[in-house]
Amino acid sequence: MGESKLKQTKQDETLMTCAGVQTVAGRIQIRWESKSAATPMGQLAYFIEFLNLTGLWQRWLESCPLTYLSHNSPSKADVLGTWMLSVLSGHKRYSHVTAIRCDGVNPGLLTMNKVISEDSMRGALKRIPEAAGTAWLDRHITDSTALLLDAPWIMDTDTTVKPLYGKQEGAVISYNPTKPGRPSHTYHTYLMAGLRLVLGVEVHAGNEHAAKHTQPGLLEILDDLPASRKPKLVRGDSAFGNDPLMTALEERQQAYLFKLKLTKNVKRHITRLFHESGWRDAGQGWEGKDGTLMLTGWVRARRVVVIRRPIKGEIILSGEDNGQQLLGFIEADRRSGKEITGYEYAVLVTNTDYEILSLGQLYRDRADAENVFDELKNQWGWGGFTTHDLHRCQLAARAVALIYNWWSLYVRLANPQARREAITSRPWLMSSVGRRTEHAGQTTITLTGLHADFAKARAVLMRVSALLQDWVVRATEQLSRTTVWQLACDHLKRVLASIGPPQNVRLLSSAADVAG
Repeated sequence: MGESKLKQTKQDETLMTCAGVQTVAGRIQIRWESKSAATPMGQLAYFIEFLNLTGLWQRWLESCPLTYLSHNSPSKADVLGTWMLSVLSGHKRYSHVTAIRCDGVNPGLLTMNKVISEDSMRGALKRIPEAAGTAWLDRHITDSTALLLDAPWIMDTDTTVKPLYGKQEGAVISYNPTKPGRPSHTYHTYLMAGLRLVLGVEVHAGNEHAAKHTQPGLLEILDDLPASRKPKLVRGDSAFGNDPLMTALEERQQAYLFKLKLTKNVKRHITRLFHESGWRDAGQGWEGKDGTLMLTGWVRARRVVVIRRPIKGEIILSGEDNGQQLLGFIEADRRSGKEITGYEYAVLVTNTDYEILSLGQLYRDRADAENVFDELKNQWGWGGFTTHDLHRCQLAARAVALIYNWWSLYVRLANPQARREAITSRPWLMSSVGRRTEHAGQTTITLTGLHADFAKARAVLMRVSALLQDWVVRATEQLSRTTVWQLACDHLKRVLASIGPPQNVRLLSSAADVAG
């Protein structure tokens, strides 16, 4: 290129990168930079420190079964770093990766050479062998929770439906309460209640939503846990109140609490109890009555607790039609002072001897599992990153669950008093302008706040950093093989739960807080 052409190119670039605009406050200059040592996620350096000092990142990286033959291929750090940064950003599609390709700070902190493209990401995940990839992510999901399970805890199991809009493997039209007639995948999930951590997830075809498809994964998790770390209770909705699952849990001497569907025989049981006395307080306006029931298809009679609460007024729920709740109307002569009272019923089946008051509260607490699904789907892109093959959808679901677990525990270290969902924790603990500078061999990241709680974020992040560095020293000084990760989990257990036998069924679920 000649000198005149270089001069003209430089002039053109100057015009493009320093353009004036007329604002309300007057004319200002705008300078554009395509490459800059800056990031909108400046506070993420503290989370990267958490992953580094606990060893979580390095173990995940080293054990990844991804191999390339070409020297020009991206590194494992490039692939997993891009994946994680995208998930942390709340992305749902591989095409969203473009949004983080101008991050000039965080990739370097993860020893990445570059943020890879969406096509490279899809190709990398396709190269991970199916069996090895599943085992790799399952192992790390297990490791993210295992050290917390020696305190009393509850396992929630549930299934959620993910509508699909492409030609994905396993996209089958079946039960879909939100998008009737839309093909879907089903996500069979196992959760640690209270702390809202994912213990495992499996992606199935849309027509495999029944509990029989959940049972193998549930039993595998239970069988792999040592006796000291098994849940105090397995909990689920009416889909799981079936004889094969309950029998399998009884054979393992595993306590459970499920809801029963209001079948004809269950309704007959409710009718028999309706006029009986002896209903006991079940908390929050509910009352309950104990009984024993032997349903068709059951191998034995089981303890069944009917709970009910009055519904007062002229409008009640009368049923469902294709997933849509129906309203029933009752006419009353208000002038005569009559008050219309009906009852809302729920029927619980259990092999525990917990009192009715505890059982009522335990089942109401199960609704918190729906909050986990809502957060994972709407704030973490769960069910996103879909591809034509089910294998990569399986990997994506597990990777999101793993990164969600890491972030959730990190946020708990920063804010043990209350749980914060991603919609509040990301702006608080991640979002700030970060600028990297180099001087005299020292790298500095200067953070500029983007939210009102910036000062509070600074305080808690510096406290978490001090904790981590103290645990590094303690782990080094101890002769045993205590790790920073063990010390972090011990700290979380001390802060969030009372370790020991439950009193009034006070399990780790009692540490659940209202999401911020």
